Amino acid sequence: MDISLFYFADDASGSDRGRYDLLLDGARFADEAGLTAVWTPERHFHQFGGLYSNSAVTGAAVASVTKRIGVRAGSVVLPLHDPIRVAEEWSMVDNLSNGRAAVAFASGWHATDFLLHPDPTTAYPDRRALLAEHIQVVRGLWAGNSITRIDGSGEKATVRIYPTPVQPELPFWITSSGNPDTFRAAGALGGNLLTHMLGQRPAVLERNIGVYREALRAAHGPDARGHVTLMLHTYLGTSDEEVLEEIREPFSRYLASSLDLTTRSGPTTEGIDEVSEDDVKVLVRRAFDRYSKESGLFGSLSTAHRTVRALKEAGVDEIACLVDFGVDRKSVLKGMDHLGELVADLR
Repeated sequence: MDISLFYFADDASGSDRGRYDLLLDGARFADEAGLTAVWTPERHFHQFGGLYSNSAVTGAAVASVTKRIGVRAGSVVLPLHDPIRVAEEWSMVDNLSNGRAAVAFASGWHATDFLLHPDPTTAYPDRRALLAEHIQVVRGLWAGNSITRIDGSGEKATVRIYPTPVQPELPFWITSSGNPDTFRAAGALGGNLLTHMLGQRPAVLERNIGVYREALRAAHGPDARGHVTLMLHTYLGTSDEEVLEEIREPFSRYLASSLDLTTRSGPTTEGIDEVSEDDVKVLVRRAFDRYSKESGLFGSLSTAHRTVRALKEAGVDEIACLVDFGVDRKSVLKGMDHLGELVADLR
């Protein structure tokens, strides 16, 4: 089992200094402790995840303070962007990291994000088709192919990206929130898979991984297996009881912020104000109970080992540990020491 770090902070601190200290300190730790990668997302227009509006920028920062660890986007919302620009940016990260870049691509889900697109009302409903088309463009440019577009003078111009990447082929993931069709599409495209537990119970996750690998083998041969990365909220300590006490308040606030973003994710927010404060408290309490018991990497080292074994049996190859969910920075870094012990045990 590979162990990585994943960042998706709720930017509710109100501080205008040191917002990326945990990212960079964690990256340095992960690089030295033998973790596999550091992932940063793309998130817009909401404090939940709002520290990470451009994963290429944070990826470049991670590359500058590390030597060996993978530098990964989790994820680039590809339909929002010109794929040529995405290929250029991540080729720069690949060069800055000396060949350690990788990208997870997502179709996007929040309608407001699509105001970044020149034609949002077309791009949003077509986002899944755009995702598949744009992935092929990015991969082709990465491999050295050219592309022809109409330039500012109205003439055809054929271009390729610079700087050329260090890696001859871009390692890529497809991100799925739990829709079996997306798992199937990831397998058909030959990509790795990035997923999470927000919309999946363990049995559903295992079934979806089976869908992914079946599609992968059908399209790319019986030996194709791919690589499944699972985002998992993580905090390790000396005992399960101690950990639950430390995370209860900050993780509950984090879940409440996540709920606010989710309820505002569609093309309309009609009726959202009808959700009362008491309703939110009930939903958050239920979510905390669920995640702390079956959908997180929380507790002592022995509990963590049991979780890792169960996920490995379900087909997971890598746990991407979400560590920035509101626990104070000093405690998170202390918890990373236990995470380092887990990594050492798994070698």
